Amino acid sequence: MDLFENSRKTEREPLASRMRPRTLDEFAGQEHIVGKGRLLRRSIQADQLSSLIFYGPPGTGKTTLARVIAGTTKSNFISLNAVLCGVKDIREAIEEAKSNFDHYDRKTILFVDEVHRWNKAQQDALLPWVENGTFILIGATTENPYFEVNSALVSRSRIFQLRELQDDDLMKVAANALENRARGYGKWNVIFEEGALEHLVRIASGDARTLLNALQLAVETTPESFPPPEGEEIRINLQTAEESIQQKVVLYDKEGDYHFDTISAFIKSIRGSDPDAALYWMAKMIRAGEDPKFIIRRMIISASEDIGLADPNAISVVTAAAAAYDRIGMPEGAFPMTEAALYLATAPKSNSAMAYFDALRSVVEEENREVPNHLKDPSRDKHSFGHGEGYNYPHAYRDHWIAQAYLPEELKGRYFYQPSSMGYEATIQEDVVRRREAQMAVMLESSRDEVLTYSPGDKTREKWVKRIASGQSLYLQEIRDIVFDRLSIVRHERVLIPEEKSGLFLWEAFRRAPEGLVCGLISDERDFSLTEHYSRTLPENERPLIFASSLESWKGEEREETKGVLFDCLAARDLFGTNRDIETLLSAAERLMESGGRLVIMETHRAGGTKLSAFLSAEIHEELKGKIREIEKELYNAKGYDRRAEFDRYLKKFFAESSVEEIRLTEKRLILPEQLDRWLDSHTENSYGAAVLRETDEASYKLICSDLKKQLSGKTVSWERSSLILYGKKCPDAT
Repeated sequence: MDLFENSRKTEREPLASRMRPRTLDEFAGQEHIVGKGRLLRRSIQADQLSSLIFYGPPGTGKTTLARVIAGTTKSNFISLNAVLCGVKDIREAIEEAKSNFDHYDRKTILFVDEVHRWNKAQQDALLPWVENGTFILIGATTENPYFEVNSALVSRSRIFQLRELQDDDLMKVAANALENRARGYGKWNVIFEEGALEHLVRIASGDARTLLNALQLAVETTPESFPPPEGEEIRINLQTAEESIQQKVVLYDKEGDYHFDTISAFIKSIRGSDPDAALYWMAKMIRAGEDPKFIIRRMIISASEDIGLADPNAISVVTAAAAAYDRIGMPEGAFPMTEAALYLATAPKSNSAMAYFDALRSVVEEENREVPNHLKDPSRDKHSFGHGEGYNYPHAYRDHWIAQAYLPEELKGRYFYQPSSMGYEATIQEDVVRRREAQMAVMLESSRDEVLTYSPGDKTREKWVKRIASGQSLYLQEIRDIVFDRLSIVRHERVLIPEEKSGLFLWEAFRRAPEGLVCGLISDERDFSLTEHYSRTLPENERPLIFASSLESWKGEEREETKGVLFDCLAARDLFGTNRDIETLLSAAERLMESGGRLVIMETHRAGGTKLSAFLSAEIHEELKGKIREIEKELYNAKGYDRRAEFDRYLKKFFAESSVEEIRLTEKRLILPEQLDRWLDSHTENSYGAAVLRETDEASYKLICSDLKKQLSGKTVSWERSSLILYGKKCPDAT
């Protein structure tokens, strides 16, 4: 009778319970953790388990795997369900485990299903007994254990993630249930018509329990009564299968992993420009009862985070959809939500707004950065501390822009925002990059200046302010355009930029020869470091090659890409200075150039630019003015600034085609008081003021200084610069 009753009880059990695998060989799916040779399989077979946590969606076999362990282990096995038990049940389990260990030297495995349902106190109660080995914990959870399970328990357990079963796995589960005579339907001839069983598998969506429940309903409701006579045919058509498994309830818990995983899939689909996937995940959330306002909030974030300035209209579309939803609600509110989701998914993408977090990190790491003096509010302390002094009002300049420092002194050269090449942002990318390069060029300009500027005590900040205030950036842009217009670079050509000082020519060459090769030689250690830092903002395979070397010493052996390479173009600025040998440099340039290669060098012609004598007022006697002009002429000649004839001679020696052309550029230049003071300081060797005092008397020197300060100090004047453009073309018959 006991056996008969037990058989009847088994038949009354749900099919899913009856067909639960009892051995690892019956276990379907999860090959990644229980396949032959896997760690977990070896541990189960050897009965050498440590604490485990099984994590995965319902129906993937977490509890089943625990029961398989229970059937194979020699340890005492206790099973608890966290939903149905509390601290009292935990204490009883602990006492049982202690008794088995103390009296029988037998380990205990404690299986806790839905372990995440226990609160922190309940989970904490397990910890000491796990640590001292009283029992081995096996927990099962549908939630991410790193979020929902006591971190101390997690750190002492091995985590195994179970995945949704594949259709092939579910077909094996169904076949086993149909063939098994003891626990399944092997006693009867169950026939599924074409597509019927496949429908059950498809709708079950990786959940074996759902499949077996539907299979049981289909098989046991098809005959007039169940069980039918042994061997009877049970034929199940597609309609019966459809009735047996209605659309599976969407797996979605607004407080759990699936809530976060689904919204994550939705946002990632938008980010990945997949409108179909975006609509699918949004529909899944809405059908599962997610608050549409939550979805809209995430779309607003995505509009800024993932689309940003690639399409500034994106955030307007989403906020308009939010307003429309507030007016009409659901179900019609799905239309504006769909419009917004499709707009975001199909919009060009840019994550340049993430620059905020780079800036924030810099603020956190380097909190005490002072506002640069020229950016301070001048309304309160202008006269006492000079706040606001040196600030250039951008609207007073061409294109309403002037390069000047806006970051703290210590952060100059730091870049947070990187404009993408997508959508609207692509239209501003070149302007942003060019302005940034101009600012960088001004910042990196060497301390070599007009002969009237010499101050060993100059600080970096003073040089920076001096060059910005002088309108240097506009001048640099002009000479860049002049040089590159003469070079006429073709996109695939190889370009060499020797003695680069600021990246001004390097980035322009890189822009004009994107499919070619661009190499920059930077001999100054600081300039090299900052230029290399800037280049790292570009993708590695799209950066120009930068070498810490001079033109005379570089042979291109450092990199495979430059060994034996000859260049089509060479562009340089102020290559020769006052002390470098023209013949040596031009010889090195010619050696590195391809036959037919072009060379263009812009050399500042300081002897031909504006002199301070041009600003002396009518109150100064003409005889004294003439004397000052003679002093200036001698001063510049002594410095060797006029080398035009030498350039012409050596160019003709190395290049069959050559020329030297003078150009003059006029700029609006602000003369800062401290700058003028340095020029006129008679105590600084080689300064303008020292030369004037040396060649005149004390009274004349004071008169000149007083007049120039009156005419120039703090004023913007027209200042003419003179430059020499050196052109050379290497030909096969060049000697």
